[in-house]
Amino acid sequence: MPETSTKDAWQEIVRIVEANNREALADYLASLPQAELPRTLFKLDESMRGKVFALLDPEDAADLIEELHESQGADLIEELAPAQAAAILDEIDSDQRVDILAEMNKQDVEAILKEMSPEEAQDARALLAYGKDTAGGLMITEYLAYHAKMTIDDVLTDLRENAEKYSDYAVQYVYVISDTGLLEGCVRLRDLVLSPGHTPLEEIQIRNPFHVKATDSLDELERFFNRYVFFGVPVVDNFGRLVGVVQRADVQKAHGDATLKAFQRFAGIIGGDELRTMPLKSRSSRRLAFLSVNIFLNIISASVVALYEDTLQKVIALAVFLPILSDMSGCSGNQAVAVSIRELSLGLVQPRDFIRVWWKESQVGIINGIMLGILLCIVAIVWKGDYVLAAVVGMALAVNTLLSVCLGGLIPLAIRRLGIDPALAASPILTTFTDMLGFFLALSLAAIGLKAGYLTPS
Repeated sequence: MPETSTKDAWQEIVRIVEANNREALADYLASLPQAELPRTLFKLDESMRGKVFALLDPEDAADLIEELHESQGADLIEELAPAQAAAILDEIDSDQRVDILAEMNKQDVEAILKEMSPEEAQDARALLAYGKDTAGGLMITEYLAYHAKMTIDDVLTDLRENAEKYSDYAVQYVYVISDTGLLEGCVRLRDLVLSPGHTPLEEIQIRNPFHVKATDSLDELERFFNRYVFFGVPVVDNFGRLVGVVQRADVQKAHGDATLKAFQRFAGIIGGDELRTMPLKSRSSRRLAFLSVNIFLNIISASVVALYEDTLQKVIALAVFLPILSDMSGCSGNQAVAVSIRELSLGLVQPRDFIRVWWKESQVGIINGIMLGILLCIVAIVWKGDYVLAAVVGMALAVNTLLSVCLGGLIPLAIRRLGIDPALAASPILTTFTDMLGFFLALSLAAIGLKAGYLTPS
């Protein structure tokens, strides 16, 4: 398909809808690049989007929703009548269906679940009961499981009779369960096809297969898939009953989403994903929640400068270097913050590992502090021609770099120990400390230099 602008795309959709051509609409939407699809749909007004979904059959509409981010899919589903929304969600894989429902308000979710088939509604309610970033929240319930006493012929007959239903299943193994639903083993598809038809599953099964619990966290799932090269792994409840399968691709996607949200919190966007299609009030409040707190943290840093106002007036050239001290120390500290957050998420460090993290970071801080301090000292000599001023800012940067790197490594551990997300609070706390310490070191050293007569007032 030739490259098409968003304007051309939405106008073409309007033309097709007005012509009431269902097949042409489905084909055109399927031909749009994935990156173009959400922009095109949200360019349409709500009334026209309703006409688009009214014209599409549920299967095509589900294909469209599956191409979007969960929050975007939820926005579109909320615009539809509950019966229409339920018909579309019935066609979507269980894990993505629940992700979409989790983005919606409870009242709309209940209205939709009442319109869904009893089996699908029960599955959705069960999955919604788990945390979003747990094995239970990420698993799919579309899997193949048979009782241990069944023969291969029994299984193959079932597969043929339900071929249409199973055609969309991502199947690598057939799971073997007891009469009470306990996971007993799994059978490779290769063994299923090549073994004699009269063979019971229990004779060819791999007993006690790897599995995860429905309550396992995203971090635990990521560690599992880093350790074992599986496309998916069965999920069991607290009693050992098979309840689903979690796929590697879904864990990777969830980890990517979690990383994005952590980055947004790190940047000061509170409340999860922000899209420019959201209401202005919602977008503004998400950002102000962080910025308003940051004002008070900056006042603390500014108070240090106020204490040394006389020194700053006498050595006005020092003011040029204060932003450099603040920025460089903040950058050094945030590097350590990023490493600690990453290692916490992977389980490589625990909140109790203060000494080990401090020792590792202090080594980096000493080396980087000395190198950066010398570099700034040279810059100050060339720029201002004042050797004492150069020594003051060089020593201040060296010491503050050491302190900021150590603090950057330790603050996430301390915050996690308090049960707070480090990505949300570590950066502003670190910035406050590094600014205070940097300003204090530079101004106090300058005050000592003035008092001793080594530094000449400017």
